[in-house]
Amino acid sequence: MGGPLAGKQRPRPYSLERDMGSESCCGRGEWLGDALVPALASRPVILANLEIASITRASVAAAAISSSRRGGEIGDGLPADGVTCASWRFGVETNNVRGWRTVPRSCEGYVGHYMLGDRYRQDSAVVTAAAAAYVEGLQLPGDGMDVWIFDIDETVLSNLPYYAHHGFGVEPYNATSFNAWVDKGIAPALPESLKLYHKLLPLGIKIVFLTGRSEERRNVTITNLKRAGYRTWEKLLLKGEGVNGTAMAFKTGEREKLEEQGYRIVGNMGDQWSDILGKPEGARTFKLPDPLYYIS
Repeated sequence: MGGPLAGKQRPRPYSLERDMGSESCCGRGEWLGDALVPALASRPVILANLEIASITRASVAAAAISSSRRGGEIGDGLPADGVTCASWRFGVETNNVRGWRTVPRSCEGYVGHYMLGDRYRQDSAVVTAAAAAYVEGLQLPGDGMDVWIFDIDETVLSNLPYYAHHGFGVEPYNATSFNAWVDKGIAPALPESLKLYHKLLPLGIKIVFLTGRSEERRNVTITNLKRAGYRTWEKLLLKGEGVNGTAMAFKTGEREKLEEQGYRIVGNMGDQWSDILGKPEGARTFKLPDPLYYIS
């Protein structure tokens, strides 16, 4: 059967040991590291079907996680009692389940298994392959005004090392602890997004990073992007002091400014629907998977 990945090598599942030490995958090779082990060891959920030598060394026993595990009550964030975690994630990714604050506690194992297993990378690869096929068919004028917008968190950089210590989205968002993680500047690149980034540059498409991170984190964000392998871009747009409202409103406004400056947004990619909704959204939008959190 045909498709965006037809005839192409199947993307490898994430391997903590392999991808941690791979410069081509994750910049400085800092993927999840041994820092993940205490997080997994302290929780009843351990990830099965993975090549995780770090966990083996720490003598953490593996326990299979069923993707058909039953969810909890509506108060847990599930659409209804008895809905599977897989169905909950489908509702999230299709933007039918909205406004949820945390991953349902009963789905911690499922989400962790998904994020660290091969499915997350495969799903990401399908999206980025479709994006690559799209841009390869474009007829660009070559005047330097075509741009591609990337969100940052869970789009080009991964915060999985942080979320592995915080229940894979089960724990409520804590700005203090999350910002402390961001300030380390060590978030690894998402490999499939980095591949797409390197495909866009030779085509003459300029990169715009549009993020909800605050302006005060500009320097650490620049350092992290370059460390992860994103060496050049046209603009890095962060949220300035005093900017209120939703993420969608902020990003829509920034895209409007880009078009007013004469840029053509040929593509727009993010992990949240709020990254890619709202006119002008761009000629094409691409949604990456992210069941860890919801931003309106």
